[in-house]
Amino acid sequence: MDIAGFIENVPLFKGLPSAQIKQLASLAIYKPHKKGEVIFAEGQEATGFYVLIVGRVKIAKLAPDGKEQILHILGSQEPFGEVPVFAGERFPANAEAMEDSKALFLPREEFIQLIKEEPSVAMNMLALLSRRLRQFSSLIENLSLKGVPARLASYLLYMSERQRDMGLLELDVPKALLANFLGTIPETLSRILAKMTQEGLIEVDGRRIRLLNRRALEELASGTRSLL
Repeated sequence: MDIAGFIENVPLFKGLPSAQIKQLASLAIYKPHKKGEVIFAEGQEATGFYVLIVGRVKIAKLAPDGKEQILHILGSQEPFGEVPVFAGERFPANAEAMEDSKALFLPREEFIQLIKEEPSVAMNMLALLSRRLRQFSSLIENLSLKGVPARLASYLLYMSERQRDMGLLELDVPKALLANFLGTIPETLSRILAKMTQEGLIEVDGRRIRLLNRRALEELASGTRSLL
């Protein structure tokens, strides 16, 4: 694999000169992970962080009763496990491969030294952490203040923007995992999807969902509209 070529296209490292790209490639450790494999566990010492090459990884926390709450679902070119690296702390959640995946592991000490030498990496990292903070704020708001229909509408709008198609999206996770992420159960999720379809808001074809009435979905997400 051309590790330097991959790193060069990762948004986190955008704008780095070729010398730093080569430096990152030299210290990056290639790590394949099988589906279901725990990449790191909550409480484990954070000696570095990861950048996903291919596959999908979920970041989740376990409650004392064993219930799992998914915090992030990550895809290609996305870093994970980066926050505790800079504070010298332990991982605050679990990371698990949702499918056979490949990642690069970047050791903490070497990466921090690179940041000292190349401030643009720090600026990119600040932008990344700001986006993650907004996502966490949105997740907390959705789970604590909004009903499941509003949470689902918010998620569909977010995914359509992320996939850069304002009218069509493809769910990147099974519906059971999506239900977990939205803080509900699969049966409730299926009922709400069916209700949205009946009201002409969406059209569902397997994992493909067409947004037929974006304005109504925005109103549902904001709480100014409810399902009949």
